[in-house]
This record gives sequence, C-alpha cells and structure tokens, in this order.
Amino acid sequence: MQVSVFDTYVKKKNGGLMHFDILVPVELRYDEVIGFGKEYLKSKEQEGQPISAKECKFCHIEQASNEVKYDIETKGYHIIEMQGC
Repeated sequence: MQVSVFDTYVKKKNGGLMHFDILVPVELRYDEVIGFGKEYLKSKEQEGQPISAKECKFCHIEQASNEVKYDIETKGYHIIEMQGC
C-alpha cells in the first residue's frame, strides 16, 4: 500500500511546537487529511489549534509498514509523532 506523508507543525496551547507526520492512502482528499489532523490534536488536548495548508504540507509518498496499514484500515490514518507530542 502506498501512502502520502504530510509533514505537520502545530503550535501548542502552551506555546510549544508539535511536529508529527500524518500518513494516509494516496487517493485521500486534502480536506480529509486536515480532518484527521484535527482528530489527532483533539486526542492530545490541543483541540482548536490551527491546522491548514500552512501547518500541514505534503512531503512524499512511501510504502506503508504493517503497523501503518493496520491503522489506516481501522481509523483511516496513521500518525508518526516526531517532536513535542
């Protein structure tokens, strides 16, 4: 399975920075990617923080690992936490 990787930087409510990647099926629309980003932010108690094309940019396409495939099949996306998450 090929997935699109979106490099995402969101300012936290306390002023820190969250850096994470959103991995989705390549055919997914961008507005759905943003929706998944909002869902993830809510799970981290960062609901309402801005996430748009400014914060979330397409990076590349890669082959999905088994863990990524499982997450995509069960919830539609996979998050890789990089920094400040």
